[in-house]
Amino acid sequence: MREIIFDTETTGLDTREDRVIELGGVELVNRFPTGRTFHKYINPQGRQIHHEAQTVHGISAADLQGKPTFMEIAEEFLAFIDGAKLVAHNAGFDIGFLNLEFGRLGHPAIDPGRIVDTLALARRKHPMGPNSLDALCRRYGIDNGRRTKHGALLDSELLAEVYIELIGGKQASLILDSILTPAGGRQNVDDIDISIGVRPIALPSRLTDAERAAHAGMVGSLGEKALWLRVPPEASSAAQ
Repeated sequence: MREIIFDTETTGLDTREDRVIELGGVELVNRFPTGRTFHKYINPQGRQIHHEAQTVHGISAADLQGKPTFMEIAEEFLAFIDGAKLVAHNAGFDIGFLNLEFGRLGHPAIDPGRIVDTLALARRKHPMGPNSLDALCRRYGIDNGRRTKHGALLDSELLAEVYIELIGGKQASLILDSILTPAGGRQNVDDIDISIGVRPIALPSRLTDAERAAHAGMVGSLGEKALWLRVPPEASSAAQ
């Protein structure tokens, strides 16, 4: 299963007039990061960046001089997300802007059936909140110390870890960090030799003789049809 965790930064909040100025994404396959990412700064073609928005993401008009337009990066992004589920925090905001950008180019809108909104997942799992990305990082012990400003790629990387926690999995980064090769590269999980040892001496039972006697007395009082009477003595002993 292939999923793209993505985020956008924009010139403002008005989807009718504001533009996407940063687009980032992280690829997961079977809920593991592959290391493949997408990241572009985008020239808004004369659209001014609202002061409030710049305060959040720190991107200025000067930063975007000479950057490609959305038209110039659209096909590359479509190829990156092709066939994947799309995961975003407050996804309606990001998808709204992307669909308007694609609409200006004559591309069809992104199918809403492909979208997973982690904000909706978080609100169901933690109805008392708070459920911002920073709050969820704190909740799950994910280091977001680098996030002094919003950034599309960094936020996608953090959200990938949050997403895995939200759906009940272990943080992907912790799993991958445990399988680094000596050369510093990552080893394929399928290539790892995992052997399970056998204890040379079985652990002693944690039950006392008095507890065993009390259990036997209880079983004896259940009658001839009691299910406990069908359990072989050796199996009952092993369970204890």
